[in-house]
Amino acid sequence: MGIFDFLGRREKNTASVAKNRLQILIQQERSLRNAPDYLPLLQRELLEVIRKYIAVDADAVKVDLHKDGDHDLLDISVSLPDKAAPAAG
Repeated sequence: MGIFDFLGRREKNTASVAKNRLQILIQQERSLRNAPDYLPLLQRELLEVIRKYIAVDADAVKVDLHKDGDHDLLDISVSLPDKAAPAAG
């Protein structure tokens, strides 16, 4: 075992982490390409409805489509503030 052997192991580990991250990014890109066109519209409309009752940020509503075997699952996630401030208007 040489004095610089530990550097080689670190580079391999870093490379594998980078590879895993790249694979995740590629999977997300592919899922966005196959997503129906109505998802962004659905997300905007949900945000508008929620904003009638609670003041939330634009990124508070996430809409994702997932495959579960033969079924498509619509995953809607809403991040509400800790203290719900009433919406303006």
